[in-house]
Amino acid sequence: MEAVTKIIPFYGREIKLRIGTFAPQAGGSVLVQCGETAILVTATRGPARDGVDFVPLLVDYEERLYAAGRIPGGFLRREGRPPEKATLTCRLIDRPMRPLFPNWLRDDVQIVATTMAIDEKVPPDVLAVTGASIAALIAGLPFMGPMAGVRVGLVGDEFIINPTYAEVEAGDLDLVVAGTAEGIIMVEAGANQLPEADMIEAIDFGYEAVLELIKAQIDLLQELGIALPEIVNPETDSTLENFIADTVKDKVAQVVASCEKDRNVRDAHLDAIKAELLAAIAALPDEDPVKLVADKKVISATYKELTKKLMRLQVIEQSVRIDGRKLDEVRPIWTEVSVIPRVHGSGLFNRGLTQVLTIATLGTPGDAQEMDDLHPDAKKRYMHHYNFPPYSVGEARPMRSAGRREIGHGALAERALLPVLPSKAEFPYVLRLVSEVLSSNGSTSMGSVCGSTLALMDAGVPISKPVSGVAMGLIKEGDEVRILTDIQGIEDFLGDMDFKVAGTDTGITALQMDMKITSISMDTVRSAVMQAKTGRAHIMGKMLELISAPRPQLSPYAPRLLTIRIDPEQIGMIIGPGGKNIKGITEETGAKIDIEDDGTVMISSMSGEGALKAKRIIENMTRRVGSGDVYLGKVTRIIPIGAFVEFLPGKEGMVHISQLAEGRVGKVEDEVAVGDEVLIKIREVDNRGRFNLTRLGIHPDEAAAARTAAATSAE
Repeated sequence: MEAVTKIIPFYGREIKLRIGTFAPQAGGSVLVQCGETAILVTATRGPARDGVDFVPLLVDYEERLYAAGRIPGGFLRREGRPPEKATLTCRLIDRPMRPLFPNWLRDDVQIVATTMAIDEKVPPDVLAVTGASIAALIAGLPFMGPMAGVRVGLVGDEFIINPTYAEVEAGDLDLVVAGTAEGIIMVEAGANQLPEADMIEAIDFGYEAVLELIKAQIDLLQELGIALPEIVNPETDSTLENFIADTVKDKVAQVVASCEKDRNVRDAHLDAIKAELLAAIAALPDEDPVKLVADKKVISATYKELTKKLMRLQVIEQSVRIDGRKLDEVRPIWTEVSVIPRVHGSGLFNRGLTQVLTIATLGTPGDAQEMDDLHPDAKKRYMHHYNFPPYSVGEARPMRSAGRREIGHGALAERALLPVLPSKAEFPYVLRLVSEVLSSNGSTSMGSVCGSTLALMDAGVPISKPVSGVAMGLIKEGDEVRILTDIQGIEDFLGDMDFKVAGTDTGITALQMDMKITSISMDTVRSAVMQAKTGRAHIMGKMLELISAPRPQLSPYAPRLLTIRIDPEQIGMIIGPGGKNIKGITEETGAKIDIEDDGTVMISSMSGEGALKAKRIIENMTRRVGSGDVYLGKVTRIIPIGAFVEFLPGKEGMVHISQLAEGRVGKVEDEVAVGDEVLIKIREVDNRGRFNLTRLGIHPDEAAAARTAAATSAE
């Protein structure tokens, strides 16, 4: 392909596309550049593999640290396991791309986005979303695009398209919208309790920008002489489908209409009908047309499709769900806190057959996560991890490390709770929440949000407001649309949308919408957001019946954390030569001490007394000493002309022999010995910062106050 460069003016910036220059053996490639951020996106198609019964789309996002002028750490000095942000970007690209491939596609398709350069203004992820669409179209894949994605920020009262890192950090919204010319296909957002009406406006604003990028892609394809692919569904043999419908349709319809609330009972009935079906097919003569086209996998898929049609038909025609609920009805909820002993906080959230247990752990500043990716943030003081073991769905399979789904669900719950967490100045603890999915039947990520709120309040974390979440579903047949509140597993599997909404009674804190159809309208998005508000309020009410506010005290097993501020010039004095002073404080008190460059000192200890003692030592070390101050000190050494006395930790001065006692003193040893406790007064602080001390002229009241202060510090 001949090299082509296209410039797209876009909301005060330019997006530069270079095509036909890079990766010539890939099916399609484009270098997308905005500012000094550049990302290479390729799309490649491989042959189909035997036994694959799904669309085998693989999306990889590769971060290269050279993009930011950095060399990786560790012994290998090269990139290894992808950081969490890279995994989340993979999902961000995958989610709007996947519904746009026909469900009959069995060829391997791989999208690879590689960040080649990055500046401090333009995040690469939404560029990669649009780049993936361009690469797929250039590659001639059966892709129902164009598709594009944009980020929307909110600074003050103004929405901003593709804001900088700083604008996202300073604003109240981080929203990504992706769509096609027909409608919206993916939404993901974190927000600072944004009212529903404002969130809807933001999504609409973002979609208008998406349409501009879609038009630019169409113009580009025309310039390249590339036609949009015509998606022609292959003809299918309806012999098996008709046989299955004639044989078991009435029985399946009866199970669906029974509105059985117990999933296990319902599944048992459907499995029994399927077994009858398999037996009926097995009894057919070998030359029967049905038997010739049927294998176990095809039969299973066709049977599921029949169940899907009947379930959807009941929702559309009767507004009744498979478990008998109304469209906007939430499953039964029960909750519990302080479930697990010794941990800092725990919350159990149960909704229907979905059960999530979240554990809260409070750590010290040194426990913050070091980030090794291209994002500007260097440390992370709040982490949310999500685990989905096989027993949660009644399966037995090997346990693996967290996959993309686990990372994505954990990040969504983390984003939902971030706006209500106390500031570092107010609550300097590092927080880790772990959500253990004990049983799954739909919307475990929103169950994690609810369980996490309970665990935080149980731990005594002063969150500003509780957060609840709900997953919304969709059944769309032609022009008929039905929105479902609190979808369970089968409604997610057989439905068209999974739209997760989390927030407080003030507004939304997180959104994530995934589609299984090619798009939905803004009217549908609006209805789903508003219906979710009612569902969230119901769930919140059930949670607050159990615990209405954070506990006033932390768990006795949580570390005690104290914060003081010192002059940054005094940091070296606290640390001491080779860390001598700070090590000494730790050994004496058992406390852990973290010092930041601005002079913030954070002291943590499992013992409150140890933290207080370390605090007093540091306060004494950094106390400004003035002439006339009186202290109880200890003699540390003696020289012929006087005695050195340590009167505060790390602070020492000399009492001249003439200041040891009234009258003449022949020898210093006649008055004091090493280790003696003595009352001293500061005579002066010379121009070199040295302390000249005296034992003379100390009033009894001053002496009593000094002894009391020394006793308090020693406790």
